[in-house]
Amino acid sequence: MTARRTMHLAAHFPGVNNTTVWADPRSASQIEFASFEHLARTAERGLFDFFFLAEGLRLREHKGRIHDLDVVGRPESLTVLNALAAVTERLGLAATVNATFNEPYELARRLATLDHLSGGRAAWNVVTSSDAFTGENFRRGGFLDRSERYTRAAEFVATARELWDSWTPDGTPRPFAHHGRHFDIAGEFTLPRAPQGHPVVIQAGDSDEGREFAASSADVIFSDWGSGGHPPGRHSTRHGTLEAGRAFYTDVKRRLARYGRSPDDLKIMPGVTVVLGDTAAEARERAEEIRRQQVSPQTAILTLEQIWGVDLSAYDPDGPLPDVDPVPDPQLSQGRTRQGDSTAIAEKWRALAQEKGLSIRQTVIEAGARQSFVGTPEAVAAELEEFVARDAADGFILVPHLTPGGLDEFVDRVVPLLQERGAFRTEYEGTTLRSHLGLAEPVWKG
Repeated sequence: MTARRTMHLAAHFPGVNNTTVWADPRSASQIEFASFEHLARTAERGLFDFFFLAEGLRLREHKGRIHDLDVVGRPESLTVLNALAAVTERLGLAATVNATFNEPYELARRLATLDHLSGGRAAWNVVTSSDAFTGENFRRGGFLDRSERYTRAAEFVATARELWDSWTPDGTPRPFAHHGRHFDIAGEFTLPRAPQGHPVVIQAGDSDEGREFAASSADVIFSDWGSGGHPPGRHSTRHGTLEAGRAFYTDVKRRLARYGRSPDDLKIMPGVTVVLGDTAAEARERAEEIRRQQVSPQTAILTLEQIWGVDLSAYDPDGPLPDVDPVPDPQLSQGRTRQGDSTAIAEKWRALAQEKGLSIRQTVIEAGARQSFVGTPEAVAAELEEFVARDAADGFILVPHLTPGGLDEFVDRVVPLLQERGAFRTEYEGTTLRSHLGLAEPVWKG
């Protein structure tokens, strides 16, 4: 009999994005430490592998004004996680840090510090940027071509690992030297080898180059199951169906062999949302209400403007879609990820609106990101287990819609069911994040 696979779970702090239901009276501060502490303690109570923070290097703009969501502020991830290390004991602590606008020595030192302070619980979510708008905040500006993003990131990760290995396992410091295309550095690292060897490396990306980078360099890949612009399906996400998830899983895992790695060396953990109800009907009703709260009339117009590239403030969100063609304007909305081919998305949305008789707001709600798993606790637990059992994921990163209490219900109602099914741990077996994820400590390369 095949042994039942146990899943990995992580928690994403909702942050300043359209997932968060800002109007809910339970929605609290995005920068006060109490919010981070509450969500992290809940994740640890639920025996999650790690707590995950995003990054915002510049306040986004729309039509020349600061994006409304960003006025609440965007704290620096590693600073928050160092504080959380003092109020958690086993929970992994993952920071998103950009490999385009940082330097290997400085970042490797900060991550190693977190790993030492937390007893081996640090993780680095590697992201890249070719955005000149964000780059204006940095010395290097927007010099880096998009084609160079992953080349620099791969060398960045390799260089950081050289630094983490520059002390011998018995605590003897040794000089390091790296001479490459993007980095030419030499000296001595200031910290001994980290408690778990190297901090865990996470890669968030879905492009072919992103998948390849994850296969060569990452321990975890955070795939996006919450993309907008797609008509709803079973889960209405990029890899949200079981079949699509299995295809992504197979594609990424098969790439590992060319780098001398085994399938277990990389964990695939898509970001998902969950809405629970005592009945299936109640869960669907709650999910629909959350979507209405996430897409206010103002948000609907803003979303449409990002696709059409023109000012649509004169349009009624409860009226029909614009009859003008998109004119993509990279200056209209800056600091945000482009949604793809604007003309193709507009055509899809028009067809959807015509087919179902939808208004602007209804179209954005219908076509945009939706909750990944909706149902009773029993149904959600069974479906999560099915995705792991059938090789569509190794686990999940939960993205709640409320800060900071959005994870409470899942931990209280779903985690015990997963444990009863033998699909999730009943206690932490180790102390490091690598032990939680079932990853071997990297072999020292001196």
